[in-house]
Amino acid sequence: MNKNYNFFLVSDSTGETLDRIYLALKAQFPNNNYKIHHFAFMRTTTQTATLINACKKTENPIILYTLVEKQTTNHIINECKTYNIPCFGILDYLIPQFEKIFNQKATLKPSGQHELNKEYYRKIEAMQFTLQHDDGQKLDTAVDADIIIMGVSRTSKTPTSIYLGERGYKVSNIPLVLHQKLPDEIFSSEAVKVGLTIDPTRLSDVRKTRMNILNDKQSSTYVDMDVIQNEISEAKKMFVSKKIPVIDVTRKSVEETAASIIKIYEIEKEKR
Repeated sequence: MNKNYNFFLVSDSTGETLDRIYLALKAQFPNNNYKIHHFAFMRTTTQTATLINACKKTENPIILYTLVEKQTTNHIINECKTYNIPCFGILDYLIPQFEKIFNQKATLKPSGQHELNKEYYRKIEAMQFTLQHDDGQKLDTAVDADIIIMGVSRTSKTPTSIYLGERGYKVSNIPLVLHQKLPDEIFSSEAVKVGLTIDPTRLSDVRKTRMNILNDKQSSTYVDMDVIQNEISEAKKMFVSKKIPVIDVTRKSVEETAASIIKIYEIEKEKR
Protein backbone atom coordinates (compact mmCIF):
# COMPACT_ATOMS: atom_id res chain seq x y z
CA MET A 1 0.00 0.00 0.00
CA ASN A 2 1.33 3.42 -0.95
CA LYS A 3 2.23 5.74 1.90
CA ASN A 4 1.74 9.49 2.01
CA TYR A 5 4.71 11.74 2.73
CA ASN A 6 4.91 15.50 3.17
CA PHE A 7 8.21 17.06 2.10
CA PHE A 8 9.09 20.44 3.60
CA LEU A 9 11.75 22.16 1.52
CA VAL A 10 13.38 24.77 3.72
CA SER A 11 15.87 27.29 2.39
CA ASP A 12 17.34 30.64 3.34
CA SER A 13 17.22 31.55 -0.35
CA THR A 14 14.87 30.72 -3.26
CA GLY A 15 14.90 26.95 -2.78
CA GLU A 16 15.88 26.08 -6.37
CA THR A 17 18.55 23.61 -5.24
CA LEU A 18 16.13 21.77 -3.01
CA ASP A 19 13.51 21.51 -5.74
CA ARG A 20 15.96 19.58 -7.92
CA ILE A 21 17.09 17.33 -5.08
CA TYR A 22 13.49 16.58 -4.13
CA LEU A 23 12.62 15.63 -7.70
CA ALA A 24 15.68 13.37 -7.91
CA LEU A 25 14.72 11.61 -4.67
CA LYS A 26 11.09 11.29 -5.69
CA ALA A 27 12.08 9.66 -8.98
CA GLN A 28 13.95 6.94 -7.09
CA PHE A 29 10.93 6.06 -4.93
CA PRO A 30 7.88 6.35 -7.22
CA ASN A 31 5.56 4.06 -5.29
CA ASN A 32 4.56 6.62 -2.68
CA ASN A 33 2.35 9.68 -2.60
CA TYR A 34 4.12 12.99 -2.06
CA LYS A 35 3.08 16.51 -1.20
CA ILE A 36 5.56 19.36 -1.25
CA HIS A 37 5.63 22.43 1.04
CA HIS A 38 8.00 25.32 0.32
CA PHE A 39 9.53 27.45 3.08
CA ALA A 40 11.85 29.89 1.30
CA PHE A 41 13.93 32.71 2.83
CA MET A 42 13.89 31.01 6.24
CA ARG A 43 16.07 33.15 8.51
CA THR A 44 14.36 33.59 11.89
CA THR A 45 13.27 31.38 14.77
CA THR A 46 9.74 32.72 14.36
CA GLN A 47 9.66 31.25 10.85
CA THR A 48 11.09 28.04 12.27
CA ALA A 49 8.18 27.77 14.72
CA THR A 50 5.73 28.14 11.84
CA LEU A 51 7.56 25.37 9.97
CA ILE A 52 7.51 22.92 12.90
CA ASN A 53 3.84 23.59 13.60
CA ALA A 54 3.04 22.86 9.96
CA CYS A 55 5.01 19.61 10.13
CA LYS A 56 3.17 18.48 13.25
CA LYS A 57 -0.16 18.83 11.45
CA THR A 58 0.78 16.61 8.50
CA GLU A 59 1.25 12.91 7.90
CA ASN A 60 4.84 11.62 7.69
CA PRO A 61 6.64 14.98 7.47
CA ILE A 62 10.22 15.10 6.17
CA ILE A 63 12.38 18.22 6.17
CA LEU A 64 15.09 18.89 3.61
CA TYR A 65 16.98 22.12 4.16
CA THR A 66 19.75 24.26 2.72
CA LEU A 67 20.53 26.70 5.51
CA VAL A 68 23.87 28.26 6.38
CA GLU A 69 22.96 30.35 9.46
CA LYS A 70 23.84 28.22 12.50
CA GLN A 71 21.25 29.50 14.96
CA THR A 72 18.32 28.80 12.65
CA THR A 73 19.76 25.42 11.61
CA ASN A 74 20.34 24.27 15.19
CA HIS A 75 16.86 25.34 16.21
CA ILE A 76 15.31 23.27 13.43
CA ILE A 77 17.48 20.25 14.28
CA ASN A 78 16.56 20.40 17.98
CA GLU A 79 12.85 20.79 17.24
CA CYS A 80 12.97 17.85 14.83
CA LYS A 81 14.60 15.68 17.48
CA THR A 82 11.90 16.66 19.97
CA TYR A 83 9.05 15.75 17.62
CA ASN A 84 10.82 12.88 15.85
CA ILE A 85 10.68 14.55 12.42
CA PRO A 86 13.22 13.29 9.84
CA CYS A 87 15.45 16.24 8.97
CA PHE A 88 18.29 16.41 6.43
CA GLY A 89 20.68 19.29 5.77
CA ILE A 90 21.92 19.13 2.19
CA LEU A 91 24.94 21.39 2.84
CA ASP A 92 25.73 20.26 6.38
CA TYR A 93 28.27 17.67 5.25
CA LEU A 94 29.62 19.44 2.18
CA ILE A 95 30.51 22.83 3.66
CA PRO A 96 32.78 21.48 6.47
CA GLN A 97 34.49 19.14 4.02
CA PHE A 98 35.22 21.94 1.59
CA GLU A 99 36.44 24.19 4.41
CA LYS A 100 39.12 21.53 4.97
CA ILE A 101 39.94 21.18 1.26
CA PHE A 102 40.19 24.93 0.68
CA ASN A 103 41.69 25.58 4.12
CA GLN A 104 39.35 28.51 4.70
CA LYS A 105 36.05 29.20 6.39
CA ALA A 106 32.83 29.39 4.39
CA THR A 107 31.14 32.79 4.32
CA LEU A 108 27.84 31.25 5.50
CA LYS A 109 26.12 34.01 3.58
CA PRO A 110 22.46 33.32 2.66
CA SER A 111 21.65 33.65 -1.07
CA GLY A 112 25.36 33.87 -1.88
CA GLN A 113 24.76 32.16 -5.23
CA HIS A 114 22.40 34.97 -6.25
CA GLU A 115 24.82 37.88 -5.94
CA LEU A 116 24.55 40.52 -8.68
CA ASN A 117 27.98 39.74 -10.08
CA LYS A 118 29.31 39.33 -13.63
CA GLU A 119 28.06 35.75 -13.79
CA TYR A 120 24.55 36.84 -12.89
CA TYR A 121 24.44 39.55 -15.53
CA ARG A 122 25.91 37.15 -18.10
CA LYS A 123 22.97 34.81 -17.50
CA ILE A 124 20.49 37.66 -17.82
CA GLU A 125 22.09 38.67 -21.12
CA ALA A 126 21.96 35.06 -22.34
CA MET A 127 18.31 34.78 -21.42
CA GLN A 128 17.43 38.01 -23.23
CA PHE A 129 19.31 36.90 -26.34
CA THR A 130 17.60 33.49 -26.29
CA LEU A 131 14.10 34.96 -26.01
CA GLN A 132 14.82 37.43 -28.81
CA HIS A 133 16.04 34.62 -31.09
CA ASP A 134 13.24 32.14 -30.44
CA ASP A 135 11.57 30.32 -33.35
CA GLY A 136 13.70 31.78 -36.11
CA GLN A 137 13.51 35.41 -35.04
CA LYS A 138 16.35 37.81 -35.88
CA LEU A 139 18.23 35.44 -38.18
CA ASP A 140 20.65 38.25 -39.01
CA THR A 141 22.05 38.14 -35.46
CA ALA A 142 21.50 34.43 -34.81
CA VAL A 143 25.15 33.89 -35.72
CA ASP A 144 26.12 35.62 -32.45
CA ALA A 145 24.71 32.73 -30.44
CA ASP A 146 26.76 30.24 -28.46
CA ILE A 147 24.47 27.48 -29.71
CA ILE A 148 22.10 27.25 -32.66
CA ILE A 149 19.38 24.61 -32.35
CA MET A 150 17.58 23.43 -35.49
CA GLY A 151 14.68 21.07 -36.02
CA VAL A 152 11.22 20.70 -37.51
CA SER A 153 8.22 22.14 -35.69
CA ARG A 154 7.42 20.71 -32.22
CA THR A 155 10.77 19.14 -31.44
CA SER A 156 11.09 21.00 -28.11
CA LYS A 157 13.39 23.68 -29.47
CA THR A 158 11.90 26.55 -27.47
CA PRO A 159 11.80 24.96 -23.98
CA THR A 160 15.26 23.51 -24.51
CA SER A 161 16.59 26.91 -25.59
CA ILE A 162 15.06 28.64 -22.60
CA TYR A 163 16.51 26.04 -20.24
CA LEU A 164 19.95 26.60 -21.78
CA GLY A 165 19.46 30.36 -21.64
CA GLU A 166 18.87 30.11 -17.91
CA ARG A 167 22.14 28.22 -17.67
CA GLY A 168 23.95 31.13 -19.32
CA TYR A 169 24.13 30.03 -22.96
CA LYS A 170 23.05 32.38 -25.74
CA VAL A 171 20.81 30.25 -27.96
CA SER A 172 19.11 30.72 -31.31
CA ASN A 173 16.51 28.14 -32.24
CA ILE A 174 15.50 27.86 -35.88
CA PRO A 175 12.56 25.87 -37.27
CA LEU A 176 13.24 23.83 -40.39
CA VAL A 177 10.48 24.24 -42.96
CA LEU A 178 10.24 22.24 -46.19
CA HIS A 179 11.60 24.07 -49.24
CA GLN A 180 12.89 26.98 -47.14
CA LYS A 181 16.65 27.47 -47.22
CA LEU A 182 18.56 28.95 -44.31
CA PRO A 183 21.18 31.67 -44.85
CA ASP A 184 24.69 30.32 -45.44
CA GLU A 185 25.92 32.52 -42.57
CA ILE A 186 24.10 30.27 -40.11
CA PHE A 187 26.25 27.30 -41.06
CA SER A 188 29.52 29.21 -41.35
CA SER A 189 29.12 30.95 -37.98
CA GLU A 190 31.23 30.12 -34.93
CA ALA A 191 28.11 29.03 -33.03
CA VAL A 192 27.86 25.33 -32.19
CA LYS A 193 25.06 23.82 -34.27
CA VAL A 194 22.82 21.02 -33.00
CA GLY A 195 19.96 19.28 -34.80
CA LEU A 196 16.91 17.84 -33.07
CA THR A 197 14.91 14.97 -34.53
CA ILE A 198 11.98 12.87 -33.33
CA ASP A 199 10.02 9.74 -34.19
CA PRO A 200 7.39 10.64 -36.84
CA THR A 201 4.51 8.94 -34.99
CA ARG A 202 5.38 10.73 -31.78
CA LEU A 203 5.65 14.04 -33.64
CA SER A 204 2.22 13.52 -35.21
CA ASP A 205 0.71 12.94 -31.76
CA VAL A 206 2.40 16.07 -30.38
CA ARG A 207 1.15 18.17 -33.27
CA LYS A 208 -2.40 16.80 -32.98
CA THR A 209 -2.42 17.74 -29.31
CA ARG A 210 -1.16 21.21 -30.20
CA MET A 211 -3.89 21.65 -32.79
CA ASN A 212 -6.57 20.54 -30.33
CA ILE A 213 -5.33 23.05 -27.77
CA LEU A 214 -5.47 25.82 -30.37
CA ASN A 215 -8.75 24.48 -31.76
CA ASP A 216 -7.17 24.52 -35.23
CA LYS A 217 -9.07 22.34 -37.70
CA GLN A 218 -7.49 23.66 -40.90
CA SER A 219 -3.82 22.59 -40.81
CA SER A 220 -4.32 19.05 -42.14
CA THR A 221 -0.81 18.87 -43.66
CA TYR A 222 0.67 19.74 -40.25
CA VAL A 223 -0.25 16.29 -38.92
CA ASP A 224 -0.17 14.35 -42.19
CA MET A 225 2.20 11.41 -41.69
CA ASP A 226 3.65 11.56 -45.20
CA VAL A 227 4.42 15.25 -44.79
CA ILE A 228 5.93 14.69 -41.35
CA GLN A 229 8.16 11.86 -42.57
CA ASN A 230 9.31 14.04 -45.45
CA GLU A 231 10.08 16.94 -43.08
CA ILE A 232 12.14 14.73 -40.79
CA SER A 233 13.91 13.03 -43.68
CA GLU A 234 14.90 16.33 -45.28
CA ALA A 235 16.07 17.69 -41.92
CA LYS A 236 18.26 14.62 -41.37
CA LYS A 237 19.76 14.97 -44.86
CA MET A 238 20.64 18.57 -44.10
CA PHE A 239 22.20 17.63 -40.74
CA VAL A 240 24.36 15.00 -42.46
CA SER A 241 25.41 17.30 -45.28
CA LYS A 242 26.39 20.06 -42.85
CA LYS A 243 27.97 17.62 -40.35
CA ILE A 244 25.64 18.78 -37.59
CA PRO A 245 25.34 16.44 -34.56
CA VAL A 246 21.80 15.18 -34.02
CA ILE A 247 19.85 14.43 -30.84
CA ASP A 248 16.71 12.28 -30.93
CA VAL A 249 14.27 13.89 -28.47
CA THR A 250 11.56 11.23 -28.78
CA ARG A 251 12.07 9.89 -25.27
CA LYS A 252 14.11 12.70 -23.77
CA SER A 253 13.06 15.34 -21.29
CA VAL A 254 14.08 18.95 -21.90
CA GLU A 255 16.72 18.61 -19.18
CA GLU A 256 18.21 15.50 -20.82
CA THR A 257 18.26 17.15 -24.25
CA ALA A 258 19.90 20.26 -22.79
CA ALA A 259 22.54 18.14 -21.03
CA SER A 260 23.36 16.42 -24.34
CA ILE A 261 23.63 19.79 -26.09
CA ILE A 262 25.97 21.14 -23.41
CA LYS A 263 28.17 18.07 -23.85
CA ILE A 264 28.30 18.63 -27.62
CA TYR A 265 29.07 22.31 -27.01
CA GLU A 266 31.96 21.46 -24.68
CA ILE A 267 33.41 18.89 -27.11
CA GLU A 268 33.18 21.31 -30.03
CA LYS A 269 34.82 24.09 -28.05
CA GLU A 270 37.70 21.81 -27.06
CA LYS A 271 38.39 21.11 -30.73
CA ARG A 272 38.82 24.78 -31.57
